Amino acid sequence: MSGNVFRHEYRVPYADCTLGNHVYYARYLDLLEAARGEFFRNLGVTLLQWQERDTVFPVIEARLRYKSPARYDDVLTTEVWLTATERIRLNFAYRIVNQAGVLVLEAETLHVSAALNEKPKRLPEELSAALRPYVRSVQTWPDGVAST
Repeated sequence: MSGNVFRHEYRVPYADCTLGNHVYYARYLDLLEAARGEFFRNLGVTLLQWQERDTVFPVIEARLRYKSPARYDDVLTTEVWLTATERIRLNFAYRIVNQAGVLVLEAETLHVSAALNEKPKRLPEELSAALRPYVRSVQTWPDGVAST
């Protein structure tokens, strides 16, 4: 594999957990969103700043593979990279591991670049250039979801 990986840490609060003390399955989408937002911030332009420039990146598909449970007070690291940047497409891949290095989740979110009027638009060149170092070649699951 090649390409950079962005990492975002998150400590699991009690509110994210079920009575069985594992993170509720849907909360992982929030973790992916938070990591993606920090990834954009790390690139130098926040998602809100892109929105102010009439460019948004709605999710058109999400795939998650749950590997082991995360629990209250775990420190999770979400690794973020891209598997594709095309004219109007952005495909993000993720791995979440706990503080012991145990794989918790593998995921992929597929996005389009769009204007605020929801019409597709070309990725801004400034963004395409900033994303290039994070594009990685990866293996895929049988259904096409990125994996390492």
